[in-house]
Amino acid sequence: MSNVTTVIKPIATRESYGNALVECGRENENIVVLDADLAAATKTSLFKKEFPNRHIDCGIAECNMVSIAAGIASTGKIPFVSSFAMFVAGRAFEQIRNSIGYPKLNVKIGATHAGISVGEDGATHQCNEDIALMRTIPGMVVINPCDDIEAKAAVKAAIDHEGPVYLRFGRLAVPVISDTEDYSFEIGKGRVLKEGDDITIIATGLCVSESLEAAKMLEEDGISVKVINMHTIKPIDEELIIKSSRETKKIFTVEEHSIIGGLGDAVCAVTCANDPIPVIKIGINDVYGESGTAVELLEKYGLNSEGIYKQIKSNL
Repeated sequence: MSNVTTVIKPIATRESYGNALVECGRENENIVVLDADLAAATKTSLFKKEFPNRHIDCGIAECNMVSIAAGIASTGKIPFVSSFAMFVAGRAFEQIRNSIGYPKLNVKIGATHAGISVGEDGATHQCNEDIALMRTIPGMVVINPCDDIEAKAAVKAAIDHEGPVYLRFGRLAVPVISDTEDYSFEIGKGRVLKEGDDITIIATGLCVSESLEAAKMLEEDGISVKVINMHTIKPIDEELIIKSSRETKKIFTVEEHSIIGGLGDAVCAVTCANDPIPVIKIGINDVYGESGTAVELLEKYGLNSEGIYKQIKSNL
């Protein structure tokens, strides 16, 4: 018997998105993919290569793309619209709200290059507001997967869900942490990755793996930490949040997103209504991003493991 341990290479969730579209496209002929001149970057080019007749390049016209998808959905197809988060969630917000959300159409929004980890493209492309925007749309499901395995599972779950879904993907390659035998994905259900008694860290997206590393540092200081992966921001897992608020003394939320309107505020809404407890929000503090490498930016804005550790320590 071999004792060799297989190490899974980090992968960007945008890559996972493209691969999942191909896999699902083979199984479901109703899937159609639309892009706004960014197929190579969003990785919908993988779907285009295999299914050229089911891929539509709408050009740099995100609002038009969303409206086309709404029309396609009305025929019974399952359209995925893709672009950078800044352009699909930001620029096309009105079309998403009125043409997809209002009539409850079965359109899936695959937003890539979200957050400051876009890196060198700078503040204009670093969307730290998309979760807040999408949360406000009635009936919109908002998912922010943490790694390759979860991103693929999220795409499949979005297809099975009847109604609009916003999927948030990143540019930066991230560690794979969901490669466990008991892994399962369910919309609206968070996952406890580590048990603890003193504090709870609720993280989402690429901040999940960094939060796990921060938890290890805190454990070395004698602090018992529960870590939750909250992949679905809406509908959020209220039951799990309330349980954690009653079992630990304080909650810390960690997200690569503005602390206004994102995961932190979603968690606060639950605790305030059910079991008030101190909640400290760690994320982008009401500022724009800037140009730099993704790793440098995560360090500067305190969203790598060391930064998360320091922010939690200073707020205990």
